[in-house]
Amino acid sequence: MATLYTHQSENVSKTWILMIFMFGLIVSIGWFLSYYYNDQIILYIAVVFSVVMNVAGYWFSDKVALSMSRAVPASESSYTELHNIVENLAITAGLPKPRAYIIPDQAPNAFATGRNKDHAAIAVTEGLLQRLDRSELEGVIAHELSHIGNRDILISTIAVVLAGCISIVSDFFLRGMIRRNSDDNKGGNALVIIGILLMILAPLFAVLIRLAISRKREFLADASGALLTRYPEGLAKALEKIAAYDHPMNHASDATAHMFISNPFGSQALKGIHGLFATHPPVDERIRALRDLSV
Repeated sequence: MATLYTHQSENVSKTWILMIFMFGLIVSIGWFLSYYYNDQIILYIAVVFSVVMNVAGYWFSDKVALSMSRAVPASESSYTELHNIVENLAITAGLPKPRAYIIPDQAPNAFATGRNKDHAAIAVTEGLLQRLDRSELEGVIAHELSHIGNRDILISTIAVVLAGCISIVSDFFLRGMIRRNSDDNKGGNALVIIGILLMILAPLFAVLIRLAISRKREFLADASGALLTRYPEGLAKALEKIAAYDHPMNHASDATAHMFISNPFGSQALKGIHGLFATHPPVDERIRALRDLSV
């Protein structure tokens, strides 16, 4: 019979498979461009560019995410309960206490950021604090601490950076190919045709991989958070209240949407074809999985 740890292991394995595919896609693009332009330096430039973007994302992702969300430090005197919950759960999880931030927004939501457990932060909206009781807030904080403990933040940041690199490089060189003389002697080569198709589809692949990683990680963080609080119903009820709020956040962004515990664009963004590109799995599925842990 499957256990909580079995599901965690499966999700981690699937995430790494997706990441390996992402790296393989980047290498394929770089190799094709080098072949097409008969210039090996293109591959080297692509690799260096990816490394630079990864390093920058690793060191500065938390500052960027907090700034884009308009988050400000939460003073201990004004937000005593929040700090107590974060500290108590961090001790239980065996993690250093993350920095606490407040987002001045009435939409209930939260996210964690940082390159590792020693440089982590948790940001919650004012709306979240107003709408959730203590057990529900503990469920949300435990979920975010699970992201920190599982190093989800670093992995998701790298995935976003790589996806952005693929999209930029693909667009740049695809435009260059279109401008090339149509009678190029390589134009009829089947490999060139395959390469062009790869360049067109690469940005879509990158986005789908990033979204798939985000979705798997949300299920894992839900399960880990429930294990931390020993009360899955707290997070389940919190997700119900969060989902019931139908308005988007004031400063919702595609760049940071995957980091939040719930889609910052509101439930309307999950309807129709937009649901295929949602950064989070359906809330009903997450709530059902949490309540299955209680039985």
